[in-house]
Amino acid sequence: MKTDFLVIGSGAAGLSFALKAAERGTVTIVTKGEMAECNTNYAQGGICSVTYEPDTFEKHIEDTLVCGAGKCDRQAVELVVRRAPELIQDLIAWGTRFNKTPDGRFELHREGGHTEHRILHFEDLTGAEIERALIASVRQHPNITVLEHHFAVDLLTQHHLGEFVTRHTRNLTCFGAYVLNEKTHEIETMLARFTIVATGGCGHIYSSTTNPVVATGDGVAMCHRAKAKTENMEFIQFHPTALYNPGEKPNFLITEAMRGFGAILRLQNGEEFMDKYHPMKSLAPRDITARAIYREMTRRGEDFVYLDVTHKDPETVRTHFPNIYEKCLSVGIDMTKDWIPVTPAAHYSCGGVRVDLHGQTSIKRLYALGETSCTGLHGANRLASNSLIEAVVYADEAARHAIERFDRVGFQEGIPDWDFEGTQHTEEMLMLIRSKREVQSIMSNYVGIVRSNLRLERAMRRLSILFEETEELYNHTKPVRELCELRNMIAVAYLVIKQGMEIKESVGCHYNIDYQK
Repeated sequence: MKTDFLVIGSGAAGLSFALKAAERGTVTIVTKGEMAECNTNYAQGGICSVTYEPDTFEKHIEDTLVCGAGKCDRQAVELVVRRAPELIQDLIAWGTRFNKTPDGRFELHREGGHTEHRILHFEDLTGAEIERALIASVRQHPNITVLEHHFAVDLLTQHHLGEFVTRHTRNLTCFGAYVLNEKTHEIETMLARFTIVATGGCGHIYSSTTNPVVATGDGVAMCHRAKAKTENMEFIQFHPTALYNPGEKPNFLITEAMRGFGAILRLQNGEEFMDKYHPMKSLAPRDITARAIYREMTRRGEDFVYLDVTHKDPETVRTHFPNIYEKCLSVGIDMTKDWIPVTPAAHYSCGGVRVDLHGQTSIKRLYALGETSCTGLHGANRLASNSLIEAVVYADEAARHAIERFDRVGFQEGIPDWDFEGTQHTEEMLMLIRSKREVQSIMSNYVGIVRSNLRLERAMRRLSILFEETEELYNHTKPVRELCELRNMIAVAYLVIKQGMEIKESVGCHYNIDYQK
């Protein structure tokens, strides 16, 4: 199969890129589940953009830099913040709805780390609304083909041509991908002028996460195997407030916008505690809030704290957060009268595949977008609701960059079809499930909210055994989605641990007790 643009992933980044690139050539979107099965669809809070005074670009930039704990790339921050209003208009043009006040102005939320109200939203289902509009536009575009239940196994580079590639990999180029058709169980060779990896995050390398089950770090792992540079993988952001409901996976997210609305974090005895950790109290940045909750739970031997919004007008609460209200009711909690039990859960990867200001990786003709990428915007800790706007801004930059080079790029001939020697079908599904849980246990126990050098070393030793066992199985069996996902989870977990061991400081989402003053 040949396509001008091969987009791997179907979230806000991949779909908005597809809509832009389809004006120039053919686009094929491959996604391992249904189109809407992505992190975008689960994003509740909203999308950032400077909209009205007294907010300014300078304030948004400063809030992002402060939250990023000195690790942000200022150029990336400037790019996203200044282009945000324009890209919000693109989303609206594609059919996205945002809540408005009676006088027709956008109703803006405020979340942790923000000094102004600048978060556009649609009720408490902003990501789902953006995804709905993008999917509708993509389905109507004649130049876009969507292949659901297609799993990208590996990227195509010079390695598949039998060419010698230097150790520095400066001349590596991406020519497309090998893709598993889950219905036929065949590996298809897909050639492309440009390949875009936008597969979302890696939350499921942890036992508790707000991410959908598809978030197994596939894009980062593929790019890593292809020798693309990765960065900041140690900065895994834990959302402070996931609904505490044992047995439910993934964890249901309680948006930070609720704390922006005035909700208060309390211990189980009713005591407020965030004033001990930050002057912004319950609106402190996520890394600080998650660690504070973790410390209090550990100190008291408890599994959750409470989020209290009972002091706010009940009708206003139901109007602002209808999805959360219904979810809480379904588990016996009326949040207009009852406190909500919450606990931190893995939520967002601030790092990923390193890209430039055009979204291009260290491999030519390969772009990484959304949570798969590391643009430098988030630094060591993401400012709430900056991720969706980053996705659409960099998708636009990548589309412009690729389209400018379109006529100079052709298809690479001579790529062999998949000739993997493994012939037997794995009957070890139970082993795959157990290995997956073991990865999650290692990461949760040793590479979580609070870390140490000893914990990281122990995690690496245990993960190395899983890596060897999984590679041996992979080398003797036909690829299936579950095995490929496990392999990707191990690769991403390795990067989180390795880059965590390399950073000799405690900063942002990487809190290492050995480097505390």
